[in-house]
Amino acid sequence: MEDLPDLVISNATVVNADARKNAHVVIRGGKIAELVDAAHRVPHASTTVDARGRLLLPGGVDGHCHVAQVAGKHRTLDDFAVTSTAALWGGGTTTIIDFGIPRDDSETPLEAARNKIALARESRCDVGLHASVVRWDETVPAQLEELAAMGIRSVKMYTTNRGSTMADNDTILRVMKQMVRLDGLTYIHAEHDAIIADCTAEHVATGDIGIRHLHRTRPELAEEISVKETLAMAEYTGAPVYFVHQSTPGAVDLVTEARMDGLTAYSETCPHYLTLDENVYGEDFPEWYACCPPMRSAETVAALKERVLTGAVHTVASDHSCYDLSQKLERSDDIRQMPHGLPGVETRMPVTFTSMVSPEGHGTERFVEVFAAGPARINALQGKGVVAPGFDADLVLVDPAEVRTVTGTALHVGTDFSPFEGKALRGWPQLVVSAGRIVLDEIGFHDPGPVGRFIKRQGFRETIAAPAKREAVNQTA
Repeated sequence: MEDLPDLVISNATVVNADARKNAHVVIRGGKIAELVDAAHRVPHASTTVDARGRLLLPGGVDGHCHVAQVAGKHRTLDDFAVTSTAALWGGGTTTIIDFGIPRDDSETPLEAARNKIALARESRCDVGLHASVVRWDETVPAQLEELAAMGIRSVKMYTTNRGSTMADNDTILRVMKQMVRLDGLTYIHAEHDAIIADCTAEHVATGDIGIRHLHRTRPELAEEISVKETLAMAEYTGAPVYFVHQSTPGAVDLVTEARMDGLTAYSETCPHYLTLDENVYGEDFPEWYACCPPMRSAETVAALKERVLTGAVHTVASDHSCYDLSQKLERSDDIRQMPHGLPGVETRMPVTFTSMVSPEGHGTERFVEVFAAGPARINALQGKGVVAPGFDADLVLVDPAEVRTVTGTALHVGTDFSPFEGKALRGWPQLVVSAGRIVLDEIGFHDPGPVGRFIKRQGFRETIAAPAKREAVNQTA
């Protein structure tokens, strides 16, 4: 009896970050077994999908998601079952990386991470985790060691949000030193707290503290000064550093300059910073856009997009936070009291794709880099982000010309709005394969159940320094 592959995706235009080729993709046991040149016959398989005329990409890696997150009195409305389903269904995302952020002083970084891992057992896709440190004490080094042994090799710290998640400079410096010792990566939310606090106080004094004034209370300067200060600490300690949700070209340029000077530093941005500008705060529902940093000017958005297209930005992540409109509206009169964050895991792919790729598919390689390959490589996720033999069979099939319009209530993220409501977007997945299973096709979503794995990550420098061990996509199998 013939030992058939589980699945063959035939006649696909396979696009990786470095090249594309026409191939039949053969899948066995959750892995990509072979890429057969499309000039050859289609291999027999238990299931065959004809991908002719469409682009087959590696499944997305969203390196910045907040799932079931508690922030003060607010809790996001999702869980891992909901968010992973949304990631697969609309986002073509087969791996998400969440954060173990202590909810208050009673929860240690290690406890926060363990609690998230327990919750992640309900995930439909693979899950990684970043740790987080808010305050330094003598137990932190041992906790970071244990976290690294668990496969959690990155730590996020906030330079703002005093009284809740903010880490002071002493803490950031000490954690950076530990991450060098443990071959890890330091994640930074960079906004200068003193500038933001003073600017916010001035708006309180004039009564201009509602959501329509959010973008005026968190100036671009606050972000860029914080990036500059953090880069100085990274240079001093030798720590690799990754800046989340950069919203200005100035912040990205600081990272670019640091890299030219030999620092290991990365820039992440988000789909909303590439497509929405500060005029949204004058619209009917400004609450849809409550996030930190806020949306910037149209000129800033255009310049940031240029840096994504030219390679200065390394990843595009959703910064997914699933609050609903009622939570936002409760204190939209005072931005200090309302929850910040946007639902975005399901729309990351189409929003970014529309911003970067033509209807003919030009620019897809660069899209793959920020959507999948870059996040997988930087976060040391082995087997992710590439369509090649030996890699996980995480794949997404897309017609670059197909257009769909966003309806927030029709999404699957567990909330009742989308910041991209009414936007006509390209790049929606038509087929999603996760760990070799078809989870989305023309029929709809096929819930695989809680099969998502917790992915243990490797050492940062160990992974970055390793030579690429894959067959080039432009070689004939």
